[in-house]
Amino acid sequence: MSARRIFVALPLPEPVCEALLDTMEGLPGARWQDADDLHVTLRFIGEVDRHQLADVITALETVPFRPFALAIAGVSHFEQRGRARAIWASVSQSAALGGLQQSVEMACRRAGLAAETRRFVPHVTLARLNRASAPIGDWLAANGALAQGPWPVSGFSLFESHLTRAGARYEAIASFP
Repeated sequence: MSARRIFVALPLPEPVCEALLDTMEGLPGARWQDADDLHVTLRFIGEVDRHQLADVITALETVPFRPFALAIAGVSHFEQRGRARAIWASVSQSAALGGLQQSVEMACRRAGLAAETRRFVPHVTLARLNRASAPIGDWLAANGALAQGPWPVSGFSLFESHLTRAGARYEAIASFP
């Protein structure tokens, strides 16, 4: 069996996805996400073989989970070498979200994965950008007050990322608890 590209995330309810989809316009050259691809990543794992996948699932089954609420509060972007690479909706930070993310991280380490070195920034990616994308300042200003929720979070999922010419397509392969 070949390697599988996986990550742990919180799926979004349909009303939140629809509200986010309503913002996805007015930025020429942006590669907007599809509704099925909107989520809050807790831990990107990357490529694993079937044995590592089984270890990750077993470890994630031990993550303690209590329902909590999340909300969207504004928009921002990631830069690389001074150029915007993605725009995203900000997810309000909470102790419950931070605790879940840390528990998922520890489960991944127990499964033999290296520690994540990037700081956790809770967000929902809305679009990927490239050199041909228009400047983002006007879009950020127009959508800066974006707010949605709160909505109840009742679990998290392990997703597989299928890379295609049209971009990544995500499929939930396990749900927890």
